[in-house]
Amino acid sequence: MIKKEYNKDLSRLNTFGMKVSARLYLEYDSVADLFDMDFEQLLSPVKHIGGGSNLLFTKDFSGTILHSKIDFIEVLEGSGKGTVSQGSGTMPDGASQGSGAMPDGASQGSGTVRVSVGAGLKFDSLCEWTASKGLWGIENLSGIPGEVGAAAAGNIGAYGQEFGQVVREVYAYDTREEDFVKFTREDCKYDYRYSVFKEGGVLSSRYIITHVVIELSSEPRPCLEYGHLAQALDGDLSIGHIRETIIATRDSKLPCPEKTGSAGSFFKNPVVDRAVYEKIAASSAVPVPHYDKQDGTVKIPAAWLIEQCGWKGRRSGNAAVWEKQPLVLVNATGLALPEEILSLEAKIKVSVREKFGIELSPEVEHI
Repeated sequence: MIKKEYNKDLSRLNTFGMKVSARLYLEYDSVADLFDMDFEQLLSPVKHIGGGSNLLFTKDFSGTILHSKIDFIEVLEGSGKGTVSQGSGTMPDGASQGSGAMPDGASQGSGTVRVSVGAGLKFDSLCEWTASKGLWGIENLSGIPGEVGAAAAGNIGAYGQEFGQVVREVYAYDTREEDFVKFTREDCKYDYRYSVFKEGGVLSSRYIITHVVIELSSEPRPCLEYGHLAQALDGDLSIGHIRETIIATRDSKLPCPEKTGSAGSFFKNPVVDRAVYEKIAASSAVPVPHYDKQDGTVKIPAAWLIEQCGWKGRRSGNAAVWEKQPLVLVNATGLALPEEILSLEAKIKVSVREKFGIELSPEVEHI
């Protein structure tokens, strides 16, 4: 079923809490609904959103906003775990109409389980489910807001894991050919916070992700390399305890979107040539946190750069830098206008550029 609303208030559909509206809003709960849409007749531009957790509406949207409510979970045949479904869209009943519309069987390696997940499912609901089933691979991503389709498009990551690492197939509706297409993990070209489906990617405006097939491990594979995670776990490496610890760690550093509007990490961690890092390290009075990449470049935490420029906890009008994590910009009063967030972003970028010669890039999508 398709839900249609004109001049839709989007305040509750973006975690920044920007008080903007969309000329037309369409919400659907099955793959068959996509066949019923005449995309050429929709108000332009057309934008598909997930949970609104990694975007900044810079103004009212003059076109059509699409949103999926396809929210099933299904263990694929051959995985030996049975079938578990949840939500209203148990399986895309129109999927057989397109080439490669559904996974053509479950392939399984030793100790692996493949799961098909609807794009409209809340991502943390998936993390909760996998942890409850003892399936490893995304437990470090627990607590991240948003939905599965957007997670696959943006290759979300945290605490040493990225969603793209477990994605095996992405199924999408081609709005031009009016058919379904399967993309392999290699087709998605996953990189740091990137896939071909992300805004600016070559496929971002043409395809609508309907469901994602992920491959998880039924054998324990804790990922403990990030920061002080191993120490925080205090020897308990059960998947449930890891999930609880990750969520507690996030909650201690990041604002709750229901109380303080934000879009999570606002900037990407910059990757620089080693010579740039060494120059910064030589002139810094304190150690410079960094990560050495295999290609010889160095990743420096954007949060550290921002804090060194004195922005941590600072407020500019109704916008502010979160006092516990300078990588996060917040709607401090709940009344911030898009231009206030944009102004604060610009000021931070200027400061980092002038002090370190590094150009920060936003992780948050601007619409």
